[in-house]
Amino acid sequence: MARTAEKVRELVGEDPDLRDVLADLVESEDELRWRDVKGDLTSGQWGRLLQKDILVEGDDGFRFADPSGVREGSESASGEELSTAPEDVDDEETLWSTYDKAAAVATVGLFAGYSFGPVRNIIGSVMDVFLGPLDAILPFYAVIVLLAVLTGLYSTILQTDLMNMDKMGAYQERMKDIQDRQKAAKERGDDEALDRIREEQMDAMGDQLGMFKEQFRPMVWIMLITIPVFLWMYWKILPGAAGQIVGTEPDRIVMPILGSVESWRTGVIGPLQAWILWYILASISFSQIIRKALNIQTTPTS
Repeated sequence: MARTAEKVRELVGEDPDLRDVLADLVESEDELRWRDVKGDLTSGQWGRLLQKDILVEGDDGFRFADPSGVREGSESASGEELSTAPEDVDDEETLWSTYDKAAAVATVGLFAGYSFGPVRNIIGSVMDVFLGPLDAILPFYAVIVLLAVLTGLYSTILQTDLMNMDKMGAYQERMKDIQDRQKAAKERGDDEALDRIREEQMDAMGDQLGMFKEQFRPMVWIMLITIPVFLWMYWKILPGAAGQIVGTEPDRIVMPILGSVESWRTGVIGPLQAWILWYILASISFSQIIRKALNIQTTPTS
């Protein structure tokens, strides 16, 4: 509660008009939506409440994370309390836990496997313990398809679980509202309003950082799992690799549209090799099927 009250006092110190609005809204029992409160709050105020996590996602809109803290902060705050800005706190860091940051570091390390042979061999050998039996009973093209399905499934699930679509939608709605008001102010030649909107637009740049963090967080976990799988396939088709599919690979491979190619290492579209193209096509196709079948949304809602 103390942390929320401090955030509210900080916001009211910067924008005294917010005090009475918060005092009224916190008494509402209904969840809040931007279209319902935009007569009371500016898009800048709405965005700051989201950025500070004073408003959080509810079942059918947004709600105050700590109503008692909001009451305490709005009651004790005044426009003159904060004459100097407090130490900056990056509240968006709460989106990234210690595990998220560790996963990001590990992902960067895994990228070394693409160019550094010893790392690739270690990762390939370890993954072969789990994927080798699968490769022993299925042709390699079927193994690629199966791995594409599995990576598509967990990628979709991770995006859904780790991205706050409603919050990203609120960010987008705020930016759209600013752009609409800016366009209207230009059309009527209101320079004073344009200056205020530009200041609000600069303040909204923090929302863009918040959206980037929201989008990149699931990508870290997706790559942490996908890169070892991808490196294993690369390791399997490399000449001289311990687990190479020399004995099971057909003399020629027939691919849709492209026709017959000599091997999985053959460049089919510029430097793009056959096995990579086959994986990409399978991954994109099955990811779309999975999203439709499970009715999973991976784009922001406004």
